[in-house]
Amino acid sequence: MNSVTAPPAFPVPPASGGRRDGDPPGRRRWVTLTDALPLESGTALPEVRMAYETWGRLAPDGSNAVLVLHALTGDSHAAGPAGPGHPTAGWWDALIGPGRALDTDRWFVVAPNVLGGCQGSTGPSSRRPDGTRWGAGFPRLTIRDQVAAEAGLADALGIGRWAAVIGGSMGGMRALEWAVCLPDRTGSLLVLAAPAASSAEQIAWGSLQIAAIRDDPGWREGDYHDAPPGSGPHRGLGQARRIAHVTYRSEAELASRFGRAAQAGEVPSQGGRYQVESYLDHHAAKLVRRFDAGSYVTLTEAMNGHDVGRGRGGAARALRGAGMPALIAGIDSDRLYPPAQQAELAELLPGAGRLRVIPSPHGHDGFLVETAHVGALVRELLTSRRS
Repeated sequence: MNSVTAPPAFPVPPASGGRRDGDPPGRRRWVTLTDALPLESGTALPEVRMAYETWGRLAPDGSNAVLVLHALTGDSHAAGPAGPGHPTAGWWDALIGPGRALDTDRWFVVAPNVLGGCQGSTGPSSRRPDGTRWGAGFPRLTIRDQVAAEAGLADALGIGRWAAVIGGSMGGMRALEWAVCLPDRTGSLLVLAAPAASSAEQIAWGSLQIAAIRDDPGWREGDYHDAPPGSGPHRGLGQARRIAHVTYRSEAELASRFGRAAQAGEVPSQGGRYQVESYLDHHAAKLVRRFDAGSYVTLTEAMNGHDVGRGRGGAARALRGAGMPALIAGIDSDRLYPPAQQAELAELLPGAGRLRVIPSPHGHDGFLVETAHVGALVRELLTSRRS
């Protein structure tokens, strides 16, 4: 029996009465999946809490619900300003709201924090039922495990079928799994900058980031959450972010923005930094302030393991059963998940048609930055969805 911390009356006021002691403030709500969640590893999570945010109002028949899935370091705060409980503004704020592509006068938009995350959903920093931290004992997750938890959230909210499932990057991996695992609950599909399976190079980049965290003495084999403040694996997490951020942006953008220019007031030949180094330091520091290293490792491992065809006879056979209307889009300058991978998806998904390519100088992050192009795709998808 699943429970919701507060009834789904929308919109949710800030600091709603559904919070428990220790929950961050904000407009998040929580669903507790009180039945144990079986995992692909053969183990189970005895209790799962899923944080989520919503915009709009659910139709009486539940037919207007849209699931929006975030990327690696995103969370449920897809729209709205930064504030208490939300250290960053909504990552797709330009797309969600009255009159926008995800028009909340028509659609009921749900954005969950992923299982394994650190912004309200159960993850390594969460407490077990006995009150101790999961830490190193948190089980290894797959993208399919995360989708199973999201299906439990949908059940608790009374949503039997999504009008659309939309996601980019790691969110696109989960959107694909929704389409393959639960095609009858996926009315239409938009996948941005994500592959059918993570490639050797993508696994290599992820493994470098995981190693940077685990090699930090503050990692303590994953059991650092109750260590003294400031003694966790912050350096390792920052280095992981630096590595990742280089793959998120394009070489051309870095060259045009920074070139070989020195950071103001610093001389590289005398130990100072180049502007591009300062830029990476800035993004590392921002992430360390808001994200948990254990979640970063857990989610990166899940992304490395992503393969929609695993155990299903390969990607072609697995995707053949996902016949809902679908749009697949890539970013022309994406060097992490290049458009050739999305072209494969567009070819294999029966309802996809031609690949859509978003022009952007911003590399992989174009799926977050190019909101006008993404918004046009969202509008097209919601117009073409099957009823």
